[in-house]
Amino acid sequence: MSDTAQRLLRLLSLLQTPRDWSGPELAERLGVTARTVRNDVDRLRGLGYPVEGIRGVTGGYRLGAGAELPPLLLDDDEAVAVAVGLRVGATQGAVTGIEEAALRALTKLEQMLPSRLRRRVSGLHTYLVPLPHVGPRADADTLTAIAAASRDHERLRFDYAGHDGSTGRREVEPHRLAHSRGRWYLVGWDVARSDWRTFRVDRLRLLTPNGPRFTPREHPGGDLAGHVATGLATATWQCRARVTVRAPAEHVRDRLPSGVRVEPLGDDACVAEVGSDTPQMLACYLGMLGADFEVTGPPELVAEIRALAGRYRRAVPEGAP
Repeated sequence: MSDTAQRLLRLLSLLQTPRDWSGPELAERLGVTARTVRNDVDRLRGLGYPVEGIRGVTGGYRLGAGAELPPLLLDDDEAVAVAVGLRVGATQGAVTGIEEAALRALTKLEQMLPSRLRRRVSGLHTYLVPLPHVGPRADADTLTAIAAASRDHERLRFDYAGHDGSTGRREVEPHRLAHSRGRWYLVGWDVARSDWRTFRVDRLRLLTPNGPRFTPREHPGGDLAGHVATGLATATWQCRARVTVRAPAEHVRDRLPSGVRVEPLGDDACVAEVGSDTPQMLACYLGMLGADFEVTGPPELVAEIRALAGRYRRAVPEGAP
């Protein structure tokens, strides 16, 4: 390969990073003059690469988006990451309709990998046991439509089936898509309820056309991940309680699902807002906190804890070591 060709590949690799490069920066990286950089940029443009030039003190070069962008250059770690991601998408992803496309792309990529990388990827595939995805999957077209409406600030209208089996029509200002525990969620502003809501994508059926455009809202607190985690941890609870635990907050947080609210009460106590499907399950979970706790309600939880305490006392005969 000629020096010019090698330099062009190196220049293209630099331009694919998400930043602007000044002419002097590129010249220093490539060990050439600024004039050579300008000539090389013109060569890349002639080959079909949309290299944008921005004038001014803060200007520079960047690789723009194009309808027919030639193949990307990937370094070793990027190539392995893409190969692994495609394998997961082809065998155990949570999105329907992409398995065949992911497998085709993986085949093409592996054919172009140098032998040293092909061995790394082959080793991962050989010794990874792909467990099939369990549970509902989201449709790729639905995810794409939601993402497009979020980008274009258009309301979504859809029929939605709740976890309790009820169905209803919703109109939502879409904010973000989130993925957790193998499921996809839409986070948005529910117009009728005037509040933020989280919806499982596999439970909604989009209606067309979309609703009117809207002005995007700022999510309260800015912690979208925390909002989704809290919603997922608490959405289906049928029994809820506010419990005082005689242990540091960090001790309790480590033993509860992420998203459960725990408020410190000094160094050696805290209050946890906990819940579960039934009072029986919640009573057992509280016993696994590894600390003393106080419960004042609801009455069915108090009754269950008393019954469980008596059962444990009777389980150990008097005089047992």
